[in-house]
Amino acid sequence: MTVQRDAMAGIGHDAVAALVEGRHGDPFAILGDHRVDGERVIRAFMPGARGVDVLAREDNSRIGTLDLVHGAGLFAGAVPSSGPYRLRVRWPDAVQDVDDPYSFGLLLGDLDLHLIGQGTHYELSRALGAQAMSVEGVTGVRFAVWAPNARRVSVVGDFDSWDGRRHPMRLRGAAGVWELFVPGIGPGARYKYEIVAPDGALLPQKADPVARASEAAPATASIVARSDPFPWTDGDWKAQRAERQALDAPISVYEVHPGSWIRNAEEGRSLNWRELADRLVPYVSGLGFTHIELMPIMEHPFGGSWGYQTLGLFAPTGRYGSPEDFAHFVDRCHASGVGVILDWVPAHFPTDVWGLARFDGTPLYEHADPREGFHQDWNTLIFNLGRNEVKGFVIASAIEWLERYHVDALRVDAVASMLYRDYSRKHGEWVPNKFGGRENLESVEFFKHLNSVVHSREPGALVIAEESTAWPGVTAPVEQGGLGFDMKWNMGWMHDTLKYMEKEPVFRRYDHHLMTFGMVYAYTEHFMLPLSHDEVVHGKGSMIRKMPGDDWQKFANLRAYYAFMWTHPGKKLLFMGDEIAQWAEWNHDTSLHWDLLDNPLNKGVQLLIGDLNRLYCSEPALHATDSLPEGFAWAVGDDADRSVYGFLRQTGDGSERLLVLCNMTPVPREDYRVGVPVAGHWREVLNTDAAVFGGGNLGNGGGTSTEEVGSHGQPASLVLTLPPLATVVLKAPA
Repeated sequence: MTVQRDAMAGIGHDAVAALVEGRHGDPFAILGDHRVDGERVIRAFMPGARGVDVLAREDNSRIGTLDLVHGAGLFAGAVPSSGPYRLRVRWPDAVQDVDDPYSFGLLLGDLDLHLIGQGTHYELSRALGAQAMSVEGVTGVRFAVWAPNARRVSVVGDFDSWDGRRHPMRLRGAAGVWELFVPGIGPGARYKYEIVAPDGALLPQKADPVARASEAAPATASIVARSDPFPWTDGDWKAQRAERQALDAPISVYEVHPGSWIRNAEEGRSLNWRELADRLVPYVSGLGFTHIELMPIMEHPFGGSWGYQTLGLFAPTGRYGSPEDFAHFVDRCHASGVGVILDWVPAHFPTDVWGLARFDGTPLYEHADPREGFHQDWNTLIFNLGRNEVKGFVIASAIEWLERYHVDALRVDAVASMLYRDYSRKHGEWVPNKFGGRENLESVEFFKHLNSVVHSREPGALVIAEESTAWPGVTAPVEQGGLGFDMKWNMGWMHDTLKYMEKEPVFRRYDHHLMTFGMVYAYTEHFMLPLSHDEVVHGKGSMIRKMPGDDWQKFANLRAYYAFMWTHPGKKLLFMGDEIAQWAEWNHDTSLHWDLLDNPLNKGVQLLIGDLNRLYCSEPALHATDSLPEGFAWAVGDDADRSVYGFLRQTGDGSERLLVLCNMTPVPREDYRVGVPVAGHWREVLNTDAAVFGGGNLGNGGGTSTEEVGSHGQPASLVLTLPPLATVVLKAPA
């Protein structure tokens, strides 16, 4: 008993009881290497072990034996030798040589902790989370997690039988960060955190908020990711990215849900990232799209949320493969000249008990008051962006995707819900800001901070807002008082034009303004025109089913509308399946209906989208002046009786011009005169009624020449045939 008493000198019974019961918040005070009355004493907690020897790390020679000082598995003893050591643990059915986690010193630097507290550690996934590394020549994983109000935090996993007593962590003072280096494990190890709340309650084991890999749902454990960099080959792409994504560049986006674009029918599963790289990337490139936008691929528990209820803000979902597989997909996109946009959700997160909700037993990531912290529409929790650590956590997630995975843009979901404190709330259900208003000042500051950081760290990367209100200055620079986004989805244009297209043509004359009103505000922001997944779900009908008339008219309407969209000012976005005129609403559990391409009408729509993309990208008049009023002029804006629209798209110097004419009735318009600013032969470069697209092949024989007859305020005019339910595009003479 002398050895036991000496080895435990200065350690009270209460402290020992707290350790063995999993309640002690400072395990390093007891465990590891200590000096007691001038002697070296080593203590280890190994529940279930029969004995523990101490070995010299350099040669594995035995330099001491620890005695059992508490029946729960606490061993201690004096060791005469100095130098690094290991432990040989004798289990009932095995002997295991391990390095002692409690023999290693502090690993997180003071600067890391300071930046975490300030909310300005933008490389958070390199400080927190699980980092595979070597310390003092010993390989292992350093775990670190922010849980400032916890009594105790342990890392648990397969490596310790998910026993929270085995690896309690060290609290790093006021920063509220707990850390521990666990030797002998590496990438691929599954883990979670076991947390004791301030009131002493043991919480459900929590996934790592900063995990860089996770198990595929429905499993919920975090996974230690590899730390070595991916072998990127996209240097040329990144060097050209700022030019490719400038406001005067063509940007045409194909929106994709990776799990349902094409599924492996034989195995009943989604394609993985490498399969998508082989099939999706060449498809998108072949159709002339400049970008792929992926619906959220951050880890999420419920597939039916399509990724919009995200819990793993730093981890690509395990549904489609490893983080390296996702990086491979991005690299292949860039090699094919295709940019990658990710949907990203900083507004809210689901309430799953193993996630961020009451992470340390308190409202940590979310607001405490449900009037601020609970989203009634989605039954989710709202990030408390007024807290530095939370704001920094969310911004660091954005930087993670841009820097680690070379993603080119983030589309920020549900911006409107973040900007207004009374969003979808009745009187008395929301908390005014400090000035008594409805504006969410914390979110405003967050967006300004986010966009400033992104543009500083990743020049040429884009941040795109899904914002559905008239909030001013969404895409204005931060230094001019704006929110600093690069683009904004034009939800008003989408709603107005779809409402028009859904009407029977005979009634369209009464709502002529729905197609023209977008130009009233077209230059107040930098807009992207979206026909997204939201328009083909929840009973809204597919794009082709929204169109009126018989099948021929439905397809003709859709072709005319797509051409109107592609020639209208604004960048473009189209959801997968819309390019083949899929009849059914989108279903996230099944493939798109690719067999429809056997029908010439469906195939014609797909061919049209490819030609529209190529025309849009090749003609500066269609993309270079998207943000300049001088790039657009109405040629025919008031012909409501015949439901005809005509407009000019032109470069800033007027050297290149295109005339767009849309006939939104099933009646051909013969001898239709329209004034133009340039005399000569205007070449017909697109006609949605062409037979190759499934139309009736009515048109202008490839082009026509002007007459010296003034019209629509112009000195010359063209006399044209406008096909029924069709859009034609003519190019001015050089």
